[in-house]
Amino acid sequence: MGESAFRVLVVDDYEPWRSFATKTLQKKPEIQDIREASDGLEAVRKAKELQPDLILLDIGLPTINGIEAARRILQHSPKTKIVFVSEQRSPDIVKEALRTGAGGYVIKSKAAKELLAAVQAVLHGKQFVSASLTESLGDSENDRTAHHRGDSRHEVAFYSDDQQLLDELTQFIGSALKSGNAAIVVTTESHRKSLLPRLQAEGVDITAAIEQGRLIALDAADALSTFMVDDTLDPVRFMETFGNLIVTATKSVPTEHPRVAIFGECVHLLWARGNADAAIRMEELGNKLTKIYHVDILCGYSVGRVQGGMDTHLFQQICAEHSAVHH
Repeated sequence: MGESAFRVLVVDDYEPWRSFATKTLQKKPEIQDIREASDGLEAVRKAKELQPDLILLDIGLPTINGIEAARRILQHSPKTKIVFVSEQRSPDIVKEALRTGAGGYVIKSKAAKELLAAVQAVLHGKQFVSASLTESLGDSENDRTAHHRGDSRHEVAFYSDDQQLLDELTQFIGSALKSGNAAIVVTTESHRKSLLPRLQAEGVDITAAIEQGRLIALDAADALSTFMVDDTLDPVRFMETFGNLIVTATKSVPTEHPRVAIFGECVHLLWARGNADAAIRMEELGNKLTKIYHVDILCGYSVGRVQGGMDTHLFQQICAEHSAVHH
């Protein structure tokens, strides 16, 4: 098949991501036939039927995972090129994915910058691996020791419902508190009221954590009022607000290298109110916080609670500001 009519199959269980990938691929005029699949078995079936030139393949898929899907696909469609696009960064997983015969591996949150380059390389018989992975592929210990070296994380999660949000939030904050570290929770009132009993049920002594200052729970709308001026985010006030909170939380942890886990829904409220520019600016400042302090930040967007969901361009911008994307 000539370059004027490459066929591509995009496989991911998250529709906004498939939409983003499709629109990105449409920038290449030689790609004129783009199909989609949402789970592993559907990907295998469509690959056998369509014999695509290229498949963009997530790893965490329903029915069968992406690595197993790739093995089955290449049995039926050996000429198909595969690029894994995933937030999985473990060297062992990356190596296993590439051992299937795939030509590329792109970190999902880097896709805005790397996806087209990966597609170009793999379609022309070359291998492409995200730059952030190349060093760690030679040392499987890197991922296991990163947390102990003091590396900070700024991640984002998109939730379709409150149950999903609360499950991940309980795990994220609970893990920090159980390990003796501190946590700052900036959520809506309803989520905060649901979270505290859940943490208690998971074995966290909420009363003690609050009294010790290791758990600081705030209302997201109230927090916004401290650094938003006429619908514009004031970066100085933002850094002061969260800097003071982090310092206070850090002092409550009697260890040599205290860490603070931060979960925030301020960005969700800004987006839900139609102020996407302020949400992006806040995400940029979140990156700055991780460089100054030993913090792990998880930003939450409840996309299922906003009519119409999130448009692809904003989704792409938000993903680009984070080290990892969950959905």
